[in-house]
Amino acid sequence: MFLYGVVNASPDSLNLDSIATDATSARQRGEYLLNHGCDGIDLGGQGSTDNASVIPWQEEWDRLKEIVETLAQFNVPLSIDSWKPQVTRLALEHGATVINAADGMQNDEMWQVAADFQAPIVLPFLSGPNPREMELVKADPIQVMLDFFTEQLKVADRFGLRHLCILDPGTGFAPSNWPWEERYIYQKQVYSNLDRLRIFNLPLYIALPWKETAQHDELLEIVLRQQPEYGRGHYPEKIRRVERQLDL
Repeated sequence: MFLYGVVNASPDSLNLDSIATDATSARQRGEYLLNHGCDGIDLGGQGSTDNASVIPWQEEWDRLKEIVETLAQFNVPLSIDSWKPQVTRLALEHGATVINAADGMQNDEMWQVAADFQAPIVLPFLSGPNPREMELVKADPIQVMLDFFTEQLKVADRFGLRHLCILDPGTGFAPSNWPWEERYIYQKQVYSNLDRLRIFNLPLYIALPWKETAQHDELLEIVLRQQPEYGRGHYPEKIRRVERQLDL
């Protein structure tokens, strides 16, 4: 599994260890990730959780500019995690190489950015237009995802970008407004059925569980057993250790 390590330039990110708000701390974070099992870096400047303040794109880019340039110096795949086309374009111009589309690519402007750079696209499932407010999925969640990806890939075809898409079930977002016990059941169901998303013949990308609880550990094992092509993690040592324990 190709593993992206998380660097957050957003000060209200939930994982405090991932936060880097200047070039020096970003370099240190990048070195840690790459020295402990990561293959690439995922950088975001706007939190997508309920407690994150939404900021103008100019402010998001101010957070990111020197950090993008710093992390690009590692010469590994660098994804920009954003739902703002202006930020995404600027990040790609300054050294990012992959789009981690926090809006689920739900506007043509983001598709045009991807087309202009021919950049790989992590395409996450969202059941609503706002990445911070995922609507409840009351039906079979995998079927809802299949329907969503079917429609989004039609748009990808219009831009000639299907071959660059990487499918993400969106569990890093959601359902954030559910109690944890309900989220756990939802995520367990999704992770146990990732093979159903392979109907599109596209690689899978999972935001890996990072909290230290028995349930999160169980979810991590379920995901890794599914052998997705890509993962996104905060603590690469643990992820690689579990992979070895599972003999993957």
